[in-house]
Amino acid sequence: MRLINEQGEQVGVVATPEALQAARDQGLDLVEISPNAQPPVAKMLDFGKFRYEQNRRQAENKRRQKAGTVKEVRFGPRTGDHDIEFKIKRLAKFLQEGNKVKAWVRMRGRELAHPEVAVRVLERVKKELAPYGAIERDVTREQDGRVLSIIMAPQGKN
Repeated sequence: MRLINEQGEQVGVVATPEALQAARDQGLDLVEISPNAQPPVAKMLDFGKFRYEQNRRQAENKRRQKAGTVKEVRFGPRTGDHDIEFKIKRLAKFLQEGNKVKAWVRMRGRELAHPEVAVRVLERVKKELAPYGAIERDVTREQDGRVLSIIMAPQGKN
């Protein structure tokens, strides 16, 4: 087995019992790094410390990662112009904060006979949010065709 010491320097090719004894003498563990190599590669290290540092790195990476939250705003086919503008401002703010946004229109009753009204609302939302984000999913029907929605991602996060 090819042995690597704690500093990362190659000791050479040694027998497994000798490698185990050398690790024990230094108060370290022998960890097999590459079992499929010829000869297999093992490293002497403090395994508890190794696991601790590995968990810290994973926790740090998780902390840096932006949670993929999707903020939703609901529109109606009969939503007034001022209300649409207000909701678009909210969506723009969400996009600037780095969140994905979902804008959806629920149609009920006789509104179902005129889906083009809902599409018009979503097209307006798309047009006004274009500077802040990119379309991730264009206008699609959901839930028995009663809901039309779009999903937008922040600028540069397609």
